[in-house]
Amino acid sequence: MNTDKIRNFCIIAHIDHGKSTLADRMMELTGTVEKREMKAQLLDSMELEREKGITIKLTPVQMHYKGYELNLIDTPGHVDFSYEVSRSLQAVETAILVVDATQGIQAQTLANVYLALEQDLYIIPVINKIDLPAADVEKVSDQIVNLLGCDRSDIIGVSAKTGLNVEQVLDRIIKKAPCPSKSEISDATRALIFDSYFDDYRGVVLYVRIFDGVLPKSSEIKMMAAGTKGLALEVGILKPEMSPKPELEEGEIGYIVTNLKTTREAKVGDTVTLAKSPATTPLPGYKNVQPFVYAGFFPVSNEDYKTLKEAIEKLALSDSALQFEPENSPVLGFGLRIGFLGLLHMDIIRERLEREFGLDLVVTNPSTNYEVTLNSGEEIEIKSAADLPDMNEVLEIREPWVKGEIIVPKDMIGNVLNLIVEKRGHQTNLSYIEDRAVIDFEAPMANLLTDFYDQLKSSTSGYASFNYELKDYRAEDLVRVDVLVAGQKMDALSIMCHRSEADAIGRDITKKLKQVIPRQNYEVALQAAIGARIIARETIGAYRKDVTVKIHTGDRDRKAKLLDKQKRGKARMKRFGKVDIPSEAFTVMLKRDD
Repeated sequence: MNTDKIRNFCIIAHIDHGKSTLADRMMELTGTVEKREMKAQLLDSMELEREKGITIKLTPVQMHYKGYELNLIDTPGHVDFSYEVSRSLQAVETAILVVDATQGIQAQTLANVYLALEQDLYIIPVINKIDLPAADVEKVSDQIVNLLGCDRSDIIGVSAKTGLNVEQVLDRIIKKAPCPSKSEISDATRALIFDSYFDDYRGVVLYVRIFDGVLPKSSEIKMMAAGTKGLALEVGILKPEMSPKPELEEGEIGYIVTNLKTTREAKVGDTVTLAKSPATTPLPGYKNVQPFVYAGFFPVSNEDYKTLKEAIEKLALSDSALQFEPENSPVLGFGLRIGFLGLLHMDIIRERLEREFGLDLVVTNPSTNYEVTLNSGEEIEIKSAADLPDMNEVLEIREPWVKGEIIVPKDMIGNVLNLIVEKRGHQTNLSYIEDRAVIDFEAPMANLLTDFYDQLKSSTSGYASFNYELKDYRAEDLVRVDVLVAGQKMDALSIMCHRSEADAIGRDITKKLKQVIPRQNYEVALQAAIGARIIARETIGAYRKDVTVKIHTGDRDRKAKLLDKQKRGKARMKRFGKVDIPSEAFTVMLKRDD
C-alpha cells in the first residue's frame, strides 16, 4: 500500500482513563472485529489484565477505514510499565492523548506527553467520559490547552463506552496525522523490533515497524545489534489475531515469526534487515531498561526450585525488564533474586507464577540496589542487604534517588509535602494546572518502595496521582539492620536503611515478627542489630507446662526440685532448639506502618 494511505498511532493516558475502551470502539467502527466477537478490553488478552482492569503489555492491531490503513498500538498506563509506552512511541508518528473528563490531567498523563514530545509526535487531545454526570469538560479543556498550547477546537470530546464522537477521532487521524516518512539514509530493508514474545509452538515472534524497504516471507533476516541470523518463517499483520501476508511493506506495523529459540537473539530495540542485502546504519534503538526493585523468590518446597527457574525463564522471554540470578538462603533454601521496575511489576510476576505455573512462593522484603565503594577503591553493586561486605571494608554506600511528580488538589499540598519530608525527600518545584498543584520532588528509592503509594492515597483521599523515574545514586549514611532470632542471624530478613531511621525500623520489625513467629517450649529473643550493637528487642514467652500438678502442694522441696529441673531442660532446649520461621515473617515487613 502507498505510505500516504498509512497512519501509525498509539493511545497514551493515565491508568484507567479509557485507552483500551477507546481501542475497542475503533475496532468496532472500522469493522476489524465483528460485533458478536466483541468484548470489553479486547486487546487485554492476559487473564490478569482483564481481572485487574489494567493494560500490562502493549498490543498492536491493524484497522481499515475509508481507504486508509490505521495501525494502532494500545499502551499501558501504570508507571511501572512506562518502558512499554516509550517503545510504542518510537514505532508511530501520532499519539492520541486521552484525558478523563472527571479526573483531568494526572501524573502519568504528563509523563506520557513529555515522552511523545521528545519523539516529536503529532498529538491529538481527546477528553473521554464526557457522558458521566461528574464530567467537567470546560475545566479539563483548559488544563489540556495549558499543557499542550493547542486551541480548544483541537480537543475532541468522546465517550469511549457509548462510541459518541469516536468517528471524529478516526477522521482527525486520516486528515491531520502525518503518514510514515521515507528515510533518506537507507534504501535497504530496516525494521524496528518494538516488542517480542516466546510462543511455545512457534518460537520467537517479533512485533516490528517497517521503516524502509520490504520484508518478504521466508527471507533470511539479520539482527544488526545482536549479529544473529534467522528465518522469517511467516510475516503478517494483527487484526488483532495474526493474519499472514506475503510481505510486510514500508510504513507498516506487523509481526515476524522466526526460527529463533530465545528472545535474547532478537532484543527489543534491535534493527531487523535482510541478510542478503543488509543495511549499513541501524535505526536508533532503545536504552536498556534497568530494574531497581529486587526481591528474593523462594519456593515453599525446595523440590519446586527447578519449576520456578523454568517459569521465570519463560516469563523473561517476553519481558525485557525482568532480570534474575540464583540465590541461596540458610532459612529458605534455593531461590532466585529477581529485578523489577516497581512493586506492581513484582506483584504481576508473582501472581503469574502462582496462577500459570501453580507455584507456592515465599517472597522476601523488596529492596533496591546499592553502589558500594570499598577501602581498596573497588566498586561493587549489591542487590540485597545480605550481600553487603563487612562495614570495616566499606568506604561509601550510594543509594538510588528518584525524581518524582505528584499531582494533587491545591488544598492538599501540605499533607503531601509532610509525607515527602517523612520519606527523607525534598520538594524541588511547585507549579499549578488550574485548581491542581504539580509537586516535583526528589527522594530515596528505598523509602518509596513499601507503602508510599498507599500513604499518599490515604493522605489525599485518593485524589493524588504519582509518577517517578530514577535520577542518580547518592552517598548517604546507610547501615544494615540484621534480625536475630534466638541469637541466630537471619540474612533473608536483613534490610538496608538510613542510620537516623534504624532504631524505629528495628523496633517495628521485632514487634511485627513477635506476632507471626510461633511460641516455643523455651523463651525466644527477637533482636534487631547494627553490627554488634543491639538496637531493639522483643521476647516471645515460652509455653509453660505445670510440672507440679501431680505432687502434694505442701511439699515445697519437691516442687522447687521439679521447677529447677524444668528450667534446666528449657535452657538445654534453648541451646539446641531451632525456631521454625513461617513465610508470613517475610511478608509482614512489606508494610512498615500498621
